Amino acid sequence: MDFTIPQDLEDYYAELVSFIEAEIEPLVAKDDNIRFFDHRRENARTDWERGGLPNHEWEDLLRQARKAADKAGHWRFSAPKKYGGKDGSNLWMAVIRDRFAQRGLGLHNDLQNEHSIVGNFPFVAMFETFGTEEQKQEFILGGFEGSRRVAFGLTEPDHGSDATHMETTAVRETRDGVDGWRIHGEKMWITGMHVATHCATFARTSGEAGDARGISCFLVPNPTDGLEIEEWMWTFNMPTDHPRLSFNNVWVPDSAILGSEGRGLALAQSFVHQNRIRQAASSLGAATYCVEESVKYARARKPFGQELARNQAIQFPLVELATQCEMLRLLIYKTAWEMDNMAHEDIEKTISDRVSMCNYQANRLVCEAADRAMQVHGGIGYSRHKPFEHIYRHHRRYRITEGAEEIQMRKVGAYLFGYLGPRKGKFAYP
Repeated sequence: MDFTIPQDLEDYYAELVSFIEAEIEPLVAKDDNIRFFDHRRENARTDWERGGLPNHEWEDLLRQARKAADKAGHWRFSAPKKYGGKDGSNLWMAVIRDRFAQRGLGLHNDLQNEHSIVGNFPFVAMFETFGTEEQKQEFILGGFEGSRRVAFGLTEPDHGSDATHMETTAVRETRDGVDGWRIHGEKMWITGMHVATHCATFARTSGEAGDARGISCFLVPNPTDGLEIEEWMWTFNMPTDHPRLSFNNVWVPDSAILGSEGRGLALAQSFVHQNRIRQAASSLGAATYCVEESVKYARARKPFGQELARNQAIQFPLVELATQCEMLRLLIYKTAWEMDNMAHEDIEKTISDRVSMCNYQANRLVCEAADRAMQVHGGIGYSRHKPFEHIYRHHRRYRITEGAEEIQMRKVGAYLFGYLGPRKGKFAYP
């Protein structure tokens, strides 16, 4: 077995570092843009008078970085070549996201806004797998060109982790001779609706509450009659772009359906796997950053005349965290490699449990590492003059989003005990 990172990946990462130093860091140094990353970051990023939405200047800086990265050929890295990408694999993305997060806070990879100079595009795989040719052209190419941006409308106020009991419905209705659907219901935590041109809205079209089948996905234009943003939900990690919204007799034509009618949850599973493994890699990288910064500080700080690092009470918790980082890195890289070596639709059937293992463990780990970094650094670690509180606040949400850790552990349990996955039926006794 060879665990060496491929040399061509090492070469590409060196190219990315050169790009960051030549193009991205000068952007941060310009016009006091450092305010978005130093102790002023939360206030500078948030438009408190506009419902807590991201500040226009902050989002403009993110656009500048993406535009520069796209021009240099990096932003679309993970996308298929036919859409201007480089067919970047899950393994390469995992390594890049891990190492980017190890660099600390920066415009190169600011995860609060899911921003990176090497973009993550789960919608591309979703449209490529389930979309019509017209939808692929409109939403994949339109997404890269900036004319289309799709929000993911799955969660509801009364139904989070269990999507099978969603109350949003869609019923057939013909308007002006055009066959379509009338949608009614509510959604919550639908990220990015302030800039989205469409909301991929999941609604029950048949079956009973609790059925996995009978849920369909509709590409609802934003704005459209009957679609209302009810409020922007203020969160632990501001700014916010996560609203509660309602659909009151919203009508869309048949052409708005993405994928097969009644099979919408398959799209949702397609969406989460790429997100989960890359999110896990980012959390791992951030955890590693917290450990390394704590080690540096403990060697430099000398209370009572000797290095803080001489104390086992400082050493042992960091040793535990460093050990967990190393073990988890191997699992994440291996799982990403396995994802690259099977059909996209087979991931859910075979290794979805390992994707969940990577995700929930990495998201727990980074919270523990950020908390430990605060403790090692003392008062300055608790302040916003260090990045640990920001890292904790950001990554804490990942223990809930993309499937709460309890839901992911339930998935692992189902595979482990043979209720789902390759071991299904193994423990069937007479």
